[in-house]
Amino acid sequence: MEIISAIPEYIITAVISTAIFYAFKYTQNLIHVKSLHAKTVQSKELWSFLEQVAMTAVNSLVSADMTGQDKFNKATGLVQTALDNQGFKNVDVKAIDAAVQAAYEKSDLTGSNDPVKKAIQTAPNRANVIDQ
Repeated sequence: MEIISAIPEYIITAVISTAIFYAFKYTQNLIHVKSLHAKTVQSKELWSFLEQVAMTAVNSLVSADMTGQDKFNKATGLVQTALDNQGFKNVDVKAIDAAVQAAYEKSDLTGSNDPVKKAIQTAPNRANVIDQ
């Protein structure tokens, strides 16, 4: 008779244990997803900050009497110093170079004789108009 009366207790224990296990797994997956999202947002903000710093560094060197390679190296150094001052120590040098190169291409340092810009400006039926 004791065995028959213990069966409901075992069933209740098994159901509660299973529910706790699945709740733990769900919570673990939720925390993992939230962590990935936070890292993605942090990377996006870091890249945005990197682009702003690179654009500022490149624009500060527009009128400098230096060669193009010297301006690039100086801008890269300025960006790296600014990132270090803000506490971003783990930014890859290739990412800094890419941001400086992108800022350089957007700045006044590049010539206005860009054939692609001229082709876009003179192309008929183009919705995107590039200001000079």
